Amino acid sequence: MAGTSSHEHDAMRRALVLAAGPDAPLHPNPRVGCVLLAPDGRVVAEGAHRGAGTPHAEVDALSRAGAEARGATAVVTLEPCNHTGRTGPCAEALVAAGVRRVVLAQRDPNPLAAGGAATLRAAGIEVATGLLEAEARELNRVWTFAVEHGRPFVTWKLATTIDGRSAAADGTSRWVSGTASRRDTHRLRALADTMLVGTGTVAVDDPLLTVRDAEDRPLARQPLRVVMGERDLDPAARVLAPVDGIASPSLHLRTRDPHEALAELAARERRHVFLEGGPTLAAAFVAAGLVDEVVAYVAPFLLGAGRSAVADLGITTITDAWRPEVLDVAVLEPVVAGEQPDVRFTLVPPVRTPAAGDA
Repeated sequence: MAGTSSHEHDAMRRALVLAAGPDAPLHPNPRVGCVLLAPDGRVVAEGAHRGAGTPHAEVDALSRAGAEARGATAVVTLEPCNHTGRTGPCAEALVAAGVRRVVLAQRDPNPLAAGGAATLRAAGIEVATGLLEAEARELNRVWTFAVEHGRPFVTWKLATTIDGRSAAADGTSRWVSGTASRRDTHRLRALADTMLVGTGTVAVDDPLLTVRDAEDRPLARQPLRVVMGERDLDPAARVLAPVDGIASPSLHLRTRDPHEALAELAARERRHVFLEGGPTLAAAFVAAGLVDEVVAYVAPFLLGAGRSAVADLGITTITDAWRPEVLDVAVLEPVVAGEQPDVRFTLVPPVRTPAAGDA
């Protein structure tokens, strides 16, 4: 990027590492890192955001730098915020500290927090934008999507046989996929802040919807467990019960409309929904255009009959098939003797081609 030094490039790479550290928040806040540089390029201090209510990365770095912040360059992965929330505006903190220059990667897409760059420039501080922006956006891809679209990012996970069955003819579905796939599913669940199924899945499978480790122990941080649908839930359903003393809240959304469900979750500052419902709920989200990522585990066996992985999408001809783009294919080697490897597909929805006459 023109106008930035090699020291600033190195500092931004370091800031991205700080932002992705083990204590970084997943949701609802973005992951942010900051490095303060002296005029000669020496690192003065580093900072990172560690979750809602804690100091933002810039303030964390400024507190470590003390008087050395005056005249420094702040290299930060996200535009300094410009509003007062749980903490004060970072843009004003940088001005007050006497920072001379700010180099940022990604503009803040949140209209409530944006405007920090303008505040800095108005105070006479040099501002350079866009350094390693693609890397910064990828780091916060789910958060950025959720803020820009006003709804959570939706990952649809499904497990199926090679003939597209998610359950046998008698309704049994435990287990379609192998142990390696189930462990991988829990890894992905841990990246989301919301688990979502339908009332039908709760009635048939009675899932826990928790995140567990390889020894089947629940993790300390659990997502919100959400059930969507109009029918009443059995008060004894496992999804409503505490998990071994760990906080694991649950919510029943009495709607069949995916748009309504996501609007309610957005109002609760939910950023990433992990959709694990049955074929009916999956079809509703696909038909509504509300699936943003697909993770499909395919097990190497046939059932020949039974429940399909997704319900009727109204597709009657091959030319109208829903054709997501394949991003990654991985063979998951068995972790239990005697099991066969599953294949994991990671996909994104097809880009819609505007029809003739579309505005």
